[in-house]
Amino acid sequence: MSVQIENVVLHKLIRKSDTEIELQLRDSLLNNEQAVSNLIEDINRVYNNKSKAYGLFNSESLFEQSLKELRLGNQDFLNFSQESTKQLRNELAKYPFAEGGTVIFCHYRYLAVEYLIIAVLNSCLSMLVNEQLNISETQYLDIDHADIIARIDITEWETAPDSKRYLTFLKGRVGRKVSDFFMDYLGASEGLDAKAQNKTLVKAVDDYCQEMQFDNKNNARENVYNYCQAQLQAGEEIELKNLANELPTTDENNFMEFVKNNEYDLEDTFPVDRSALRQLKKFSGSGGGLTLSFDSDLLGERIKWDPQTDSLVIKGVPPNLRDQLQRNSGSN
Repeated sequence: MSVQIENVVLHKLIRKSDTEIELQLRDSLLNNEQAVSNLIEDINRVYNNKSKAYGLFNSESLFEQSLKELRLGNQDFLNFSQESTKQLRNELAKYPFAEGGTVIFCHYRYLAVEYLIIAVLNSCLSMLVNEQLNISETQYLDIDHADIIARIDITEWETAPDSKRYLTFLKGRVGRKVSDFFMDYLGASEGLDAKAQNKTLVKAVDDYCQEMQFDNKNNARENVYNYCQAQLQAGEEIELKNLANELPTTDENNFMEFVKNNEYDLEDTFPVDRSALRQLKKFSGSGGGLTLSFDSDLLGERIKWDPQTDSLVIKGVPPNLRDQLQRNSGSN
């Protein structure tokens, strides 16, 4: 990935207590040197490889108003970042569980699209050995484990104000999400639900295959899965029109018409959600102390389901499971 950096600066938030956060602000932008480029490209690499949610600014977002002032030229990037970091400090102080960190603001271009990325990175201690073989401690930014990052597609935000996806952010941890305070700071809320779109797609594909009574439903599911995986690896989104070409059609029926007539509420394009699409390749479930997962093409072959008795018959138990069962049988 090669980005054209326009402006980049970093500040620091240091938590002193549950209610006190110290603020360290730079008074100048960073020079656009190789180390800075490597930092931004590393942040983007990590960010692109993590699951993201999609959102938009609320109507009373102070951050959005400040961003508009920046774009109008009423304030410069340094001042924008300093004031925004102060707002972040005020929001962060409301959450005792949220740590401080190094705050990075970067305005860059990539493939003719303008972006603003904001990240809060923790620092970690490590050991450094110098040329005299003496050991000292050093700090480094823990980019690989970053979970507080948001990116604004400025181009889409300015050209498509009704979009529900120009802002993307990391979901954060389970439970009370770390990202909650970050979204409050941005004055944003979730928009497009990519996971829900992908789950709806899986259901629409299954329903279509069922109605069309294809001889090999698994082949159709696998074609859709392979298309989505290719889009994911290329960093592209699912395009419903192109995906429809992966499914069989008849003179009377095709997948696009089927989706439209049955009101599945699918967008023309939407991001790939890896976890939701696994349903195209696997059946899985858990409950009552039992967890099962198997490739979908095994159903009807090695695995048979009897809906009347709600039971599965498995032919060919995996060797490691068979060994455990044999040992347990012998001990009993």
